[in-house]
Amino acid sequence: MAPSTPNIQTFETEDQVAIALAVYILHLSAKFIAANGSFSVVLSGGSLIDTLRKLTEPPYVDSIDWSKWSIFFLDERVVPLDHPDSNYKLAYDGFLSKVPIPESNIYPIKERLSPEEAADEYEQRLKDLVANKKLRTSEITGFAKFDLMLVGMGPEGHVASLFCWHFQRFEKIKWVTFITDSPKPPSNRITFTFPLINSASEIAMVVTGEDAADAVKVALGPHASYGFPLPVQKVSPEGGLTWFLDKAAISEL
Repeated sequence: MAPSTPNIQTFETEDQVAIALAVYILHLSAKFIAANGSFSVVLSGGSLIDTLRKLTEPPYVDSIDWSKWSIFFLDERVVPLDHPDSNYKLAYDGFLSKVPIPESNIYPIKERLSPEEAADEYEQRLKDLVANKKLRTSEITGFAKFDLMLVGMGPEGHVASLFCWHFQRFEKIKWVTFITDSPKPPSNRITFTFPLINSASEIAMVVTGEDAADAVKVALGPHASYGFPLPVQKVSPEGGLTWFLDKAAISEL
């Protein structure tokens, strides 16, 4: 499969990124609901949730059929769902509690499991949803095919919990894997693998702030193909790849 040619969109401010992202998601929601009767969305943590804030405001919040949305998590810290480090809690407080997505359509990790058990359980749940026709399947990879993945990037170029120095970034078989030595606490996490990530119909890479500028330069600059690739450079979906960047994030380009 040929690598995706990214659509790179740049904006002066983070607020303009948030508006553009809301318009983009509004369009995709209508498109996939019209085609399939549903819209599967994968969230990552960090600043991405704040960048989704425009979707909780008029006119966007009133223009989306939220009942058709299903929410999944790109990676998660293996902590209780009400823990301050939980991506689910971050997403709930900043986004999910402000829009009427049915609770039964939101898929957090199971609590009180080990990292390995949590990863295996989440993968099995995804496979069950595929078997029950709640999720589509990639004809290319056989992995679940999500409609939209909303992906952030760490300052050193990691995505999900796939870090430069972890072998999990090379996983080819598992849909969901785990780590127990994250460089940033908490150390226990589960994460989608690149084959699952890249089976998506659409991926939005949402990157803002000056602390991301060096990694953006490596990923998108003229020497992007040199040397050992950053994890973010392995993001290459079957469908579309759109980067949403503010001026600070592209300041080194």
